[in-house]
Amino acid sequence: MSIPSDATTIYARALTRRFGAHAAVRNVDLELRRGEVLGFLGPNGAGKTTTMQMLTGNLAPTEGEITICGVDLLARPTLAKSKIGYLPENPPLYRDLTVDEYLKLALKLHRVPKVRRRDALTAAKERCGLTNVGRKLIGTLSKGYQQRVGIAQAIAHEPDVVILDEPTVGLDPNQIRDIRSLIRELGGAHSVILSTHILAEVEAICDRVQIMHHGDLVYSDTIAALQAFHSGRTVLLGLRRPPADAELAAVPGVTAVERASDKLYRLQFAADRDPTEQLVQRAVENNWGLYQLAPAQTSLEDVFVNLTT
Repeated sequence: MSIPSDATTIYARALTRRFGAHAAVRNVDLELRRGEVLGFLGPNGAGKTTTMQMLTGNLAPTEGEITICGVDLLARPTLAKSKIGYLPENPPLYRDLTVDEYLKLALKLHRVPKVRRRDALTAAKERCGLTNVGRKLIGTLSKGYQQRVGIAQAIAHEPDVVILDEPTVGLDPNQIRDIRSLIRELGGAHSVILSTHILAEVEAICDRVQIMHHGDLVYSDTIAALQAFHSGRTVLLGLRRPPADAELAAVPGVTAVERASDKLYRLQFAADRDPTEQLVQRAVENNWGLYQLAPAQTSLEDVFVNLTT
């Protein structure tokens, strides 16, 4: 990893967390810069939540180091944590408090100066669509509104880093759209880590993505690079009179043949050997009836499954 700069909000190196003999997270590096939205993905049990708990100071790493805006999280936890807003998967809500009472408590716990609390409260409610429910008990709100309250407490103190674990769970489509817009807005002046199982959400919001599997970091790059990761070495081949699969597999450079339908094939090829010219030549010579030859478009879901199975 590079040396952290003034624009780096999170810098974590060689994070490892063991529970007895089991290593839940192994040697994970992470760097997040101001203005970025990072999608944090992985199947259940991959180590995402454990990693986020370490980044927020809720769980000490067995090995490794973490700095938040240049502050060592392990050496100066109070100062480092003041720069973080965190929404866990199950928001820590007090159902017997009103929305205003709860957010005032959150601002007080974050040591926001008293003279700034009213404006901070108003701003957080406006950003999360809570302006008209400030006096309502949290326990009487719908799941969607409770989720909004959880996000409001994470951003009310204007942290440099916002970490959101499944922020759109339980929301209806309109609410999901609003929260996505809010996350994109947060990414303008802050850094955001978004953990979610909704892959379309990552494609719509995030600048970069990291994928974990069995405690290891298996991918880290931009969304554009992720989409090209697998599709760049796959073509769709359409033949009206297709030969046996083995004949296609014998074309120099082809490494795998998969039938997409009766007459459409998905061919993978070696990184250093593009077989498209050979495929066209053989299709003409053998009268295969070539009607389609194009790069395959690979979705984020395809790449995710490829990396985690």
